[in-house]
Amino acid sequence: MRLLSLLLIVVSVTVSAVGFGSVKVAFNDRSLTLELAKSYEQRAMGLMHRETLCEDCGMLFEYAQPREISMWMKNTLIPLDVAYLDGEGRVLSIKSMQPHDLTPVSSDQPASYAWEMNQGWFATQGIKPGDRVQIGH
Repeated sequence: MRLLSLLLIVVSVTVSAVGFGSVKVAFNDRSLTLELAKSYEQRAMGLMHRETLCEDCGMLFEYAQPREISMWMKNTLIPLDVAYLDGEGRVLSIKSMQPHDLTPVSSDQPASYAWEMNQGWFATQGIKPGDRVQIGH
């Protein structure tokens, strides 16, 4: 029993240590506040284990240096789209991802950000490759 209690404390501390920041993203005369994943631990956790995501909720993954980014859907329960952005906020590509799919979904070229939203959200908003997004810090 004591081991179980200790394990629960360790899991609770690990989950709370991942706490995400927030960031404003502006596009097409709209702005949203997204969760921000900057650290390795935050990016590794991402949107895992969530059963729902509100209509205009999402997460921006930020990388210190441009790189080919690869995402997967381990322990992710909802279908998502990911938009890869360069350091200037230009949308490089948008790709769909399915729950629990471990197939890497790559940016195909160096990117500074990965922006995850509910599947179909980018199309509904009219956001496509080549568009620019303003990212506030």
